[in-house]
Amino acid sequence: MELTVYNIDGSKTARTVVLNDSIFAIEPNDHAIYLDVKQYMANQRQGTHKTKGRSEVMGSTRKLHRQKGTGGSRKGDIKSPIFRGGGRIFGPEPRDYSFKINKKVKRLARKSALTYKAKDNNIMVLEPFQFEEPKTKNYLEVLKKFNLEGKKSLLVIPEVDRTIVLSSRNIPKAKVALASELNTYMILNADHLLILENSLPEVENILLD
Repeated sequence: MELTVYNIDGSKTARTVVLNDSIFAIEPNDHAIYLDVKQYMANQRQGTHKTKGRSEVMGSTRKLHRQKGTGGSRKGDIKSPIFRGGGRIFGPEPRDYSFKINKKVKRLARKSALTYKAKDNNIMVLEPFQFEEPKTKNYLEVLKKFNLEGKKSLLVIPEVDRTIVLSSRNIPKAKVALASELNTYMILNADHLLILENSLPEVENILLD
């Protein structure tokens, strides 16, 4: 696939880039995407949820009344789960939700996500740029030039650029990611993908077998 390279002022340059078909034009694998996104979301969970069982709540262990002869149901102590303030039955315990999937599956998932973006014409290649100083207004102007203000966008950069990162972080729905940290969830969560021209070699280096 051949794409035109754009300036940050929204105008086309005379140059084009050819996206590698091994990354941007494969047969998408939806199950690989599902697994990779599921793993990403699971890894975000802290897993610190906790409720107290009957052995952990405060209260007397005295039996409330005798076992038989009262006409009522049998009861133990006041910490029983059937009473208000008692312990919880089968409550959540701290746990680790993370799980592993093969590197090849993760790579396939990212390729599939990029292929979907390419098929929908939601990928734009920009010339490398920098701001003189970090200002939200600077990055907002770039988004306006491409009619992306208020839309979910992801800018892929080859290395950390403080001026770009700081300029974008206060804009809702505008994200910036390193090419080396690009993941399936980021790609799919963005409506439009902006890739700096010098990020493409890094993306290819990571995703090509």
